[in-house]
Amino acid sequence: MRGRCGRGISAVKCCLAGLASYNKANRGFMSFRVFMWLLLGSAGLAAQTSDPLSRAEDLYRHTDYQASLDEASLYQRSLSRGSAAYQGSATYRGSPAYQPSGALAHADSQTAGKVHYLIGRDHFMLGDYKSASEAFERAFSLEPGNSDYALWLGRSFGRRAETGSPIFAPHYASKARAYFEKSVALNSNNEEALNDLFDYYLEAPGFLGGGYDKAEALARRIAAKNPAEGHFAEAQLADRRKEFDSAEQQLRRAIELAPRQVGRVLDLARHLARHGRTAESEAVFDQAEQLAPNSPKVAFARAQMYVEQKRNLNRARALLRQYLESDLTPDDPSREQAEKLLKEASGGASGA
Repeated sequence: MRGRCGRGISAVKCCLAGLASYNKANRGFMSFRVFMWLLLGSAGLAAQTSDPLSRAEDLYRHTDYQASLDEASLYQRSLSRGSAAYQGSATYRGSPAYQPSGALAHADSQTAGKVHYLIGRDHFMLGDYKSASEAFERAFSLEPGNSDYALWLGRSFGRRAETGSPIFAPHYASKARAYFEKSVALNSNNEEALNDLFDYYLEAPGFLGGGYDKAEALARRIAAKNPAEGHFAEAQLADRRKEFDSAEQQLRRAIELAPRQVGRVLDLARHLARHGRTAESEAVFDQAEQLAPNSPKVAFARAQMYVEQKRNLNRARALLRQYLESDLTPDDPSREQAEKLLKEASGGASGA
């Protein structure tokens, strides 16, 4: 039998009630130790069993996006149906029997926004950009001051512009720009938003709101907050203007300012490779591997360059297989990207 004590706060109260009588008969240091052990154990049990959103976020961090989506969607439905429906669905799915309080049915907009935000990121990572944008729109409607929600809305509409019908591409691209700009306006310290808006200005034509003049102005803002990232932005501008020596100098300056960031080294390696300086590029890739041994990011970047240039395809395949066996994070290129590259590398002639 479960007895009168439930989970969460009720369990802690029962512990306190039981220990009150215990302490009367057994005073001293040992009783206090037992009290603290039981109290902390009960609180820990409650934390482990009553937070499905944290469970879904953990699945996301481990790149199990479908499982995260399933968990977050189930939790989202509980916010509108009430905790009883959620508990019944969890039991039906065979997952641990959560027992959230009835307050879940009246969760505030911030909690609901977080759930929709996670659902959107799961859809985004699974390549369903329409569903992603719909989830982010719901999150942003609940928290219109949240810069990150606006940022991911921009990203999802950017992907819809890239992957959808050419008829709708200009419309989606304009929406992406608007949300990137909104994200920066909401939080001028959001470096990811600044970087994504810079990329948009750099890539988009003028009639869609892009332009090198806008990108250059934003590069200065980026540099004020993150000097190394500012040099990278300047390098991209110089490369577009075919000022390749200047681009290289900017990339080397970024490495000087952030010598432990392997991404800076990879930026230079890619630049050298794309300008025909293969031997120098290989040396810089070696430097990146020494800086971050067995790094999935380094393996992917090197394999991607080999496949792009149709050379060293044997090694590219080995690096991609290594990458696919690695523990990845949402910040790493997706497994789908790696599998696509591996298929491309397997279809070409073997290189040296």
